[in-house]
Amino acid sequence: MPEKKIAVFCVGNRLHLDDGVGPAVYDIAHERFEMPENVEMFDLGVLTMDMISYLETCDAVITVDAMEYSGAEPGTVMRGTPEGMAPAQGANMSLHDLRLKDLFDAALLLGYECEGICLCMQVENTEPEILTEDLTPKVKAALPLFVETLAAELARLGSPFISKETGKPYLGPEN
Repeated sequence: MPEKKIAVFCVGNRLHLDDGVGPAVYDIAHERFEMPENVEMFDLGVLTMDMISYLETCDAVITVDAMEYSGAEPGTVMRGTPEGMAPAQGANMSLHDLRLKDLFDAALLLGYECEGICLCMQVENTEPEILTEDLTPKVKAALPLFVETLAAELARLGSPFISKETGKPYLGPEN
């Protein structure tokens, strides 16, 4: 059985405090791990319709993003589907103009289908008075959990990260 082709979209603005949580996950993942050949990771500022081609060519797309207004404590990591993460009222749960659900809906109209997975973290502050490349303390403290969640999701899909330290597939902290 051929390996699944997987894209990971790390979404966010590094200069807006916690909105930069997606790019922070991207940075840590690349510091600690080699990507499997079938996994392509992107550091995106915002999600755009330009990414629709990946829904045509991939078996799974994982989006790593900040989330506001979930009611959870800052630093809480959540997993869901594009449909499940979009609020019923149609307002954006993502901090960006295009929701993953919108991208998947457009792809479906074009006949593309792949598994959509949302990994989000409840954030505390995405609108600093001064542009700041950092995360708030609660979000920064939860960043290792967010990276572990992504690693676990890739392992579940049969494409674990490769540890730069050991050269072996990374299946969790005890591995």
